[in-house]
Amino acid sequence: MKLFTSLVFCAWVLGVSSVGMFEFMGQAYDGAKDMWRAYSDMREANYKDSDKYFHARGNYDAAKRGPGGAWAAEVISDARETYPRFTDLLKHGDSGHGLADSLADQEANELGRSGKDPNRFRPPGLPAKMKLSTIIVFCCLILSVSSQGWRTFLREAGQGTKDMWRAYSDMREANYKNSDKYFHARGNYDAAKRGPGGAWAAEVISDFREAYPRLTDLVKHGDSGHGLVDSRADQEANRWGRSGKDPNRFRPPGLPDKY
Repeated sequence: MKLFTSLVFCAWVLGVSSVGMFEFMGQAYDGAKDMWRAYSDMREANYKDSDKYFHARGNYDAAKRGPGGAWAAEVISDARETYPRFTDLLKHGDSGHGLADSLADQEANELGRSGKDPNRFRPPGLPAKMKLSTIIVFCCLILSVSSQGWRTFLREAGQGTKDMWRAYSDMREANYKNSDKYFHARGNYDAAKRGPGGAWAAEVISDFREAYPRLTDLVKHGDSGHGLVDSRADQEANRWGRSGKDPNRFRPPGLPDKY
């Protein structure tokens, strides 16, 4: 593993040790989804003067997840507000999103993250929309783990997270052509063997890993180089491993036996 990557990872782990790496990652993932849902609702509503409300709501929902959610909300918000300034500087142009607008957006972002009511920015007449998908996901999660208890589920999830990290570390160390799908499948396979908690952790990490380039592309209006086709192929390998099928289906010829 490259020293720089190791240092960044260790610093990150130390920085979130108070809540635990797994819990922090779960909160950050859920927070990123809250931010995406707020953005999607804003685009769908297309309602005049509603942007500040959706900024505040996304940050509010994300911060309620915990420190990881608040961190994800701040990173996404800062990137969203900083990028137009940066492109204006490079292009000597104007994105149309002025400094005053950006400061007002950040005020809404910070208000939401502080736990204050985002309805302060809600424009009159904005239609109400029940978050049915959130309720369904939460109920399904509760039902799926009630039979074995939270303690067992969380232990499995922690072990599954380590399995996923080990597969990622081996992939970086091997640096072997066309081996990524194998390591994706192997990490998910090992994690799912831990039990429902391990399978859940593997799915959360896999989904976040594949969604993150899409999210950064959205914020930056650019291209991460990790296309939708590649992402779907990775997810196929992830699901294959989690289903208990042999990850060696994706093993490239010549990959050393130690992996």
